[in-house]
Amino acid sequence: MDDDGDYFTWTLDETKSVLNEKEAQAACLYYDINEIGEMHHNPAKNVLYLRAPLGEIAQRMTISRDEAGALIQAAKTKMYAARLKRPTPYVDKSLYTGWNALCISAYLEAAKVLALDDARHFALRSLDRILAEGWDPNRGLSHVIAYSDPNPAGRKNPGLLDDYAFTALACLDAYEATSDLNYFRFAQRIADRMIERFFDPAGGGFFDTETSDDGKKALGVLGARRKPFQDSPTPAGNPMAVIALMRLRGYTGKAEYRDRAEQTLEVLADSAGQYGIFAGTYGMAAVYFSQPHQQVVIAGSDALANELYAAAVREYVPLRAVLKLAHSALVAENLPPALAETIPNLPAIQKGQTVALVCSGFSCQPPVNTQDELAQALRLTTSDSKK
Repeated sequence: MDDDGDYFTWTLDETKSVLNEKEAQAACLYYDINEIGEMHHNPAKNVLYLRAPLGEIAQRMTISRDEAGALIQAAKTKMYAARLKRPTPYVDKSLYTGWNALCISAYLEAAKVLALDDARHFALRSLDRILAEGWDPNRGLSHVIAYSDPNPAGRKNPGLLDDYAFTALACLDAYEATSDLNYFRFAQRIADRMIERFFDPAGGGFFDTETSDDGKKALGVLGARRKPFQDSPTPAGNPMAVIALMRLRGYTGKAEYRDRAEQTLEVLADSAGQYGIFAGTYGMAAVYFSQPHQQVVIAGSDALANELYAAAVREYVPLRAVLKLAHSALVAENLPPALAETIPNLPAIQKGQTVALVCSGFSCQPPVNTQDELAQALRLTTSDSKK
């Protein structure tokens, strides 16, 4: 095998060698297996994907839908058995901090929009493990939480820029999912340490690695320190750091976060256009920097509060954060600084009413208590941010 990906790909001849004629015909229609595939190093290799539904396969083969389903099931069984005989690619079962943080954010987003409690629970448990096993107040974040081999002694590698930026964002996502201020505090600690250890005060931007106290590179096998901003294939550390800082600025009002974000964007601005889609995260970071943040606070814990929350998260708006808090939690001690200055003092909050507050750029609209009023307030805030 020439490539790890060959384990999963199929040529037309390989498909026909393990299936009978009708099974091969159905499988090729179903998975889009042709003489020319998608792998650049071997164009005959096909990446399998679901190309056609059973109804179309049945129609094209002039058979019943049930027969088409049976052919596909038989093809799956035979192809899977044949694949098990191939050399298996190496699987690294180490738990990497940054990659896990990206998955945690994805799970929390899915849980929020689709109301998936299991996904939310899994994501929070995963983040809790990162913070418990990978964070040390003195050393900071570790790059790896657990290694795949049983004897990892002496390999407490310090975290990279990606680990810090991705985990800070995962903590902010967890805060917005739970309203647990501990997650917000972790996000701020991690971001502050990221600035301390990776930010270049002379030239702006974040390096990918830190230096040790004696001036040596923390990961000595790597070459010169870089300031990555190209997505390849995961989101780049510098624009993700900018997004984390701008989200934190919306909760704290700290000018330092915005200043560091601006310096980072300026360093990369001249070359960003050369990278096209590989500068996608940079483009997102520029949006976070150039437009006012939005925060929707749902006060209450009854059915109306749940309805208002669902309405607030229904539409994806990158700069919009949605929080749902019980009235008992709407006190200054349980809120980030920027929200603590205003939210607890509003008459509707003090009266214990279930309301939604739409805030943008450190100012809030009057509270609303119906889905229609909330939708109107969100449209107004979004249109104002685009002016």
